[in-house]
Amino acid sequence: MKASPRILLVSPFFHHYWRSIEAGFRALGFEIATHAYDHRPGIPDKLAHKVVHELPLKLGVRRGSISSAVTARTVGAIRHVKPDVTIVVRGDQLGEEIFDELDRLGSKKIIWLWDEVRRTNHSDRLLAHYDHLISYSPADAARFIAAGRPCLHLPNAFDPAMSPAPRHTNEIVFIGARYPRREQLLIHLARSDVQVRAYGRDWSRHPVDLARTWQTRRPAVPSARDIDRMEGYALTAGAPAAINIHDDQDGFTMKTFEVPGVGGVQLIDRDDVSEYYDPGTEVAVFHSADELVELCERAICDDRWGDAMRAAGRKRTLAEHTWAHRAAKVAELWA
Repeated sequence: MKASPRILLVSPFFHHYWRSIEAGFRALGFEIATHAYDHRPGIPDKLAHKVVHELPLKLGVRRGSISSAVTARTVGAIRHVKPDVTIVVRGDQLGEEIFDELDRLGSKKIIWLWDEVRRTNHSDRLLAHYDHLISYSPADAARFIAAGRPCLHLPNAFDPAMSPAPRHTNEIVFIGARYPRREQLLIHLARSDVQVRAYGRDWSRHPVDLARTWQTRRPAVPSARDIDRMEGYALTAGAPAAINIHDDQDGFTMKTFEVPGVGGVQLIDRDDVSEYYDPGTEVAVFHSADELVELCERAICDDRWGDAMRAAGRKRTLAEHTWAHRAAKVAELWA
């Protein structure tokens, strides 16, 4: 019987998603360890990152994206774990030294992209080091395949272990970064007297959030500070509805699977969500600002409609869209 490979997950620290990926592979019986390559646990580390990396970008000074310190720490993790398979999530801060170590060990190299390549600092040269490419973007996956680089298109997912008790509110919620289209739609809701609140540092008027986002203004939208992932899930589950607005993206956000996964009512802006959920039954799709107003008002007033969507969306998510489902697809790359 062939032994199960030892997996090293090299991931951003971002909202602890690495824990959910780990759980997905462990549910399938795999041994997996994680190195969070960009973790900055202390305040001095966070301040240094802002001064050395964020401030130059705000001033229009382009700096190299590859960090020698991040690369060195990752090489150390590779030497410690000695993986048979290495899965890198995003990874555009990592230098080529990691590939020398992985090749020395004979580790299979996989990169998993949760963003369109154009929004990363990856080069064709860097990506060519990997044995397998995975992308959440169907357009990127198609371009890689057309160029002769096999690529698995794999959407995001939900972690069923993270299903907190609902935190009830009468407000429609939006949790996430402030991009132009998101701002426009939420301003329209507020002006239409829809009870809505946006959560996150880009919306918050707290002085600390204004300082750490290098901004001085906020739109006329009711807002609150950052909340952690579990708090966000609880709020999503207890709100009349949660809004999912895509910007310049062809892949689907994490929220696409998380809102129905926690038992929330998802108001989403893309008809092609039908690849994963049934519009009108498991999620609700809007095509304009006024249609979003109508759906928000219905979600607030019609509990029977919302409850049916919550049950159907959660059932579909648990049946098809968990991290264990995604891990099973990734494991086929070395089967």
